[in-house]
Amino acid sequence: MDLDVAIEDDRWDEADLDALAEVAVRAVLARLEIEPEDCEISVLGCDDARIAVLNADFRGKEKATNVLSWPAEERGAVAEGAMPAAPEPDRFGAISLGDIAISYDTCAAEALAAGKALKDHAMHLLVHGTLHLLGFDHIRDGDAALMEGIETEILGKMGIADPYEGEMALS
Repeated sequence: MDLDVAIEDDRWDEADLDALAEVAVRAVLARLEIEPEDCEISVLGCDDARIAVLNADFRGKEKATNVLSWPAEERGAVAEGAMPAAPEPDRFGAISLGDIAISYDTCAAEALAAGKALKDHAMHLLVHGTLHLLGFDHIRDGDAALMEGIETEILGKMGIADPYEGEMALS
C-alpha cells in the first residue's frame, strides 16, 4: 500500500498517526476485499486552524471539523442503501483512493467529551474517512445505515466499541 502520511501538527506524531492510518485503511480494505498493495492514499494530520481552512475552501463551511475526505473519483451508489461500486485499478494496476485530513484538536475534544481513548476515536475517524473515499456516505438514511454498520463491524474487530452508541456525529 502506498500510504503517504503528512504531519502538520506534532501531536499526531505522539499519537502515532502513521500506525493508526495503516491499521485503519488496511482494515477497511480487508473488509471490502480490496487488495491493499494496489492502493494509494494520503492522510494529513493537522489542527483545527488548518482543517477549518480546508472545510471552508472545499465545503463552504467556515468552521473546524474532525475529518475530511477527498475521493480520487466518485463511487457512490445510485440506489439508497446499496454498496458503492468497487474501485478499479488504473492501467498500471494502481487504485488511487484519495486524501483524508484529520484534526487533532477536534478529534481529542470529541474523544474527551465521549470518554473515549484518543486512539480509538482517531481510528474511527480514519475508518470513516477511508469509507468516504470508497463511495460510502451518510446523507441518505439507507446509506448512513450501511456505512455505520460497516464502521461498527470493522471497529468491533479491532476491539473498539460501537461509535454510534450515544450518537457522536461525524462530518
